[in-house]
Amino acid sequence: MIKEKLIKIRRSKLVHNVLKGLFKFTSKFPTKKNVIIFESFLGKQYSDSPKAIYLYLKEHYPQYKMYWSVDRGMKQQFHGKGILAVPRFGFKWIMLMSRAEYWVSNSRLPLWIPKPKGTTYIQTWHGTPLKRLAVDMDEVHMPGTDTEKYKKNFVSESAKWDYLISPNRYSTEIFKRAFQFNKIVIESGYPRNDILVNANNETSIQLIKEQANIPMDKKVILYAPTWRDNDYHAIGKYKFSLKMDLAQMKEELGDEYVILLRLHYLVAENLQLNGYEGFVHNVSNYEDINKLYLISDILITDYSSVFFDYGILKRPMIFFTYDIEEYRDQLRGFYFDFENEAPGPLVYSTEEVIKELKNISANPNETHKNMQKFHEKFCYLEDGNATKRVVENIFL
Repeated sequence: MIKEKLIKIRRSKLVHNVLKGLFKFTSKFPTKKNVIIFESFLGKQYSDSPKAIYLYLKEHYPQYKMYWSVDRGMKQQFHGKGILAVPRFGFKWIMLMSRAEYWVSNSRLPLWIPKPKGTTYIQTWHGTPLKRLAVDMDEVHMPGTDTEKYKKNFVSESAKWDYLISPNRYSTEIFKRAFQFNKIVIESGYPRNDILVNANNETSIQLIKEQANIPMDKKVILYAPTWRDNDYHAIGKYKFSLKMDLAQMKEELGDEYVILLRLHYLVAENLQLNGYEGFVHNVSNYEDINKLYLISDILITDYSSVFFDYGILKRPMIFFTYDIEEYRDQLRGFYFDFENEAPGPLVYSTEEVIKELKNISANPNETHKNMQKFHEKFCYLEDGNATKRVVENIFL
């Protein structure tokens, strides 16, 4: 009860106005040189390109004083990692954010936060776009906003960015237009993906499996679907209804496979997986999806940008697109002909998923007809040195 009251007070308009005023006041003080604030997925993870940049700077340039912005409800994710974690929107957070020389984030910051004059804001973003983004969206179906307001707010946020990281030429062109961004784009590949090149070996894969408690004697399927803009409980609380028949999957594939279930960070629904212990592993809170890519033999997804990163490995993919007409034509729209250019088959039912998995098992050396062309278009910069390129362009 006390905890709930404290949360309510922290989220009140009065506290919000106090924080806003304090931020504006303290941002007038001199910038603290070599201070960097990192944030990944709204402070909920220690992951992604901000993590890759952080670790590279920590190893090669120890003169930087680095902190992580952390959601209060996810503090346990940051324990024991030897990092300086600061609770988001707390007093210390305000004092650091308002005077830091650099911000590094992979998603948008709250609109009420002004960027101080002496701060450099590096936006790494978090994926190669298939779905239409920001200004390119025809309609917005998210709670608490409308199309005009959403686009206006997005452009207000992107105007604060000084650098934007892009994984390839295709993304650069879309980002500039969709985000209305006219400052510096660093077309480097994604720092987060360096591990997919540098740790793609038997020793690393075995170690990750051991740490994640994944069986060594089973093939691994990573199922990583995206969220649906119009499927939500409330603002920021999205649902996800699992359309895959896990009972059927377990019956037909349980002797050969395990499934790693990875839901999008915006999906707040807690799925019930009772009865599937040992077959389905819920890895939604696993800190680094790149490690899950490395240990997975096959990816099943839908419209999530995870398939662009997984494509670096040139491993089999299946696209479970049971609602493609609604998603493509009503919710988001796509930037390219996904149905004809996807680097794997599109399927629409659990039965078809199982059929494709059995086909992959029977033909392990067969590569999908689109894979090579896909790799050349989207993955050509991913050589294990993206982080180095970003750091040398910004921090040196």
